[in-house]
Amino acid sequence: MGSPSRLKQHTALLSACSVATLWLASGAIPSFAAEGSVSTLMEEVQVTARKRADAEILQEVPVAATAYSGDQLEALHTKDLQSLSFKMPNVQLEDVGTVKNTANFTVRGLGINSSIPSIDPTVGVFVDGMYLGVNAGVVTDLFDLEGIEVLRGPQGLLFGRNVTGGAVVIKTARPTEEFSSRVKVSVTDNLDTVTAGSINGAIADSVNGRLTVYYNDDRGWFENVATGNDNAGASDSWFIRPSFSIQLDETAELLVRMEHGRMDSDGVVAQNRGYESTMVQTLEGPQFAPSAPIFAAAFGVDDWDNGKDSFEVAQDEEGYQKDEWSQIITEFNKDVAFGDGTITNILAWREYEARGIGDIDSLPVTLFHADSSVDQSQLSNELRYAGRFGRTALTTGVYWFSQDITYLENRLLEFGQTSITGGGEQDHSTYGIFAQADIDLNEAWVLTLGGRYSSEEKDAKIASIPLNFCTLDGCAAYDFEDSQSWNAFTPKVGLQWTVSEDTQLYTFWTKGFRSGGYNFRNAGINPSTGRPYTPQVTDQEEQSSFEIGAKVDWLDGRLRTNMAVFHNTIDDMQREENLPDPFTGVAQIIRNTADATIRGAELEAMAVLTENLLFTFNVGYVDGDYDKVLGDLNGDGVVDGTDLGLEIPRLAPWTYGVGFVHDLQLGTYGSLTSRVNFNHRDAAPYTDDNRGMLSEVDMLDFSIGYTPDSGSFTVSMFGKNMLDEVTEGNNTQLPPIMGGVGASFTPLNKGRVMGLELLYEF
Repeated sequence: MGSPSRLKQHTALLSACSVATLWLASGAIPSFAAEGSVSTLMEEVQVTARKRADAEILQEVPVAATAYSGDQLEALHTKDLQSLSFKMPNVQLEDVGTVKNTANFTVRGLGINSSIPSIDPTVGVFVDGMYLGVNAGVVTDLFDLEGIEVLRGPQGLLFGRNVTGGAVVIKTARPTEEFSSRVKVSVTDNLDTVTAGSINGAIADSVNGRLTVYYNDDRGWFENVATGNDNAGASDSWFIRPSFSIQLDETAELLVRMEHGRMDSDGVVAQNRGYESTMVQTLEGPQFAPSAPIFAAAFGVDDWDNGKDSFEVAQDEEGYQKDEWSQIITEFNKDVAFGDGTITNILAWREYEARGIGDIDSLPVTLFHADSSVDQSQLSNELRYAGRFGRTALTTGVYWFSQDITYLENRLLEFGQTSITGGGEQDHSTYGIFAQADIDLNEAWVLTLGGRYSSEEKDAKIASIPLNFCTLDGCAAYDFEDSQSWNAFTPKVGLQWTVSEDTQLYTFWTKGFRSGGYNFRNAGINPSTGRPYTPQVTDQEEQSSFEIGAKVDWLDGRLRTNMAVFHNTIDDMQREENLPDPFTGVAQIIRNTADATIRGAELEAMAVLTENLLFTFNVGYVDGDYDKVLGDLNGDGVVDGTDLGLEIPRLAPWTYGVGFVHDLQLGTYGSLTSRVNFNHRDAAPYTDDNRGMLSEVDMLDFSIGYTPDSGSFTVSMFGKNMLDEVTEGNNTQLPPIMGGVGASFTPLNKGRVMGLELLYEF
């Protein structure tokens, strides 16, 4: 039974929904406001979820997705993908925290909890058709977008590439002939300043251009009581994005998008939540392990609050993180008479480099500091055709992806007396062929048949960290070399019923595939041998998914509801087990841990309550169980019912939220738009042994914006996380010698932030 406070929250939530439903049922709803955020947020969003020649309206596509247009993202004050983390049911889009700018995304309970670049993400991120091959360098700032789509998984047919959890599709604004420009300036109470601008228009006959620039100077937010720095976590980032479109002839267009960016920031800001002194066994024999506060006090740091309700940290190494990336994406579109279709080719290249130092023990002493570097280069090409033959709409194509990854990590342990370095290299190639046919059985029913064949090959060399074969410039030797390949066929069968112009029901069954892989962070030591564990190769993970959904517009479009019920089974689930290791700090074991079943439901709704008042609501529920465990998950040395009864990591049972948007017309003086959103996410285990937890969160945001009658600019005041909730990127357990019972590495996200923003368009 839930707590009284939780029951009150659910009661209040149901009451708000009941009031809105009764109001709508009464029919007392006038037409939309002509302008303002209410009409902007109720606009039909165009999506590319089915990779048709032309974008489609989200409400007409039989997939579970949440999508925002560029204008809607601006109205919601979206700075980066993490800004959307609490706004969608059963979705978490967060930075892992271990290494800044590294995605830790989860959809419907499927995600990863590691910054190791050799681990394929379960939630794929696609930028203008280019798949990002590693989860590093993903949580970048956003500006001047055409839109974002978050597709629930698996998306193993049209998107492929291991997206068993889902796909995040980012579309940057494309060049157009009509001249336009915009400038955005914002500043928060902690001097997090953004200056950005774009200019767009015709350059010559048949040639359009667009230039987008972005700069963010974040002066830091956290208090580090060990160094006296009240602005820990500072960062400086920028990117420049030129793009061109060339109309080659009446039927062919070439679109080129380029981007170069850099981020310089402090290292990870994290707490150690150890709370009780203890005796531990080390190689040198029994030793006293003080709690984190006692550790801090011993090094001159008094009155440190390391609890879950505090943003104070006590790190002697504030570290740094430097990221740099460059990318070019070319898209060629050619209209052809064959099936009145379009041939599309997307050729993309990206390079990403990162280097950083982090204080993992999160104490004012050097017990576990990590210095790491990532070098990644990728090249991909997708050639596809989309057209219609009578009653059949066909999308088919071939896909190729290749990447090279080098990862190196140094660990500085035991008061700086031990320094060990390891890592790995990997050559990775992927091939795929896919086809999907949507067949109109009659005017109301559409049958979907499709499939994708994928083949992946990885060649890896690993130097286990404790063997110290490497420096951060490279490795002299490797203790493990291997080459493996995996392949799978992922079919899809679906049925869509258009009940009326405003109502569709759909159902489908599909499979997803995630290739096996290697662990570049092989750090654990087997206590029975005193040597590193032998690096393991994970086998491929396969997922089978069944879904039923409905999309309905009620009351002449004034109420919009999207809902889905899903049932997923996962075989040979790949997991990254974070285990405290008394010799190297943390051992991360990558292996196939279990077979599992995840089921749940989600609902999103928007309703125009009055001409100028919009109500939004979302709720998601996920429940998961292990069907079979393949190894010891809780570390007690046996595989039994205790392991089987553990909760699946990153699976938060309940997510829900409500919001209101109001446009106040001021006549010739313009308009005032107010927005408030409340969102909740349940607590969830972070680690497979369930000792690391992510906190329950209630997130409250607001904004108030003024736009003059001319509409040339908007000035807004906004607030995020107004309840000052403590949220974590991860919660990895450390050995007691590094802070006592409950010692942990817990990177923090910002608490309450308020600011002003000016958006000027001309």
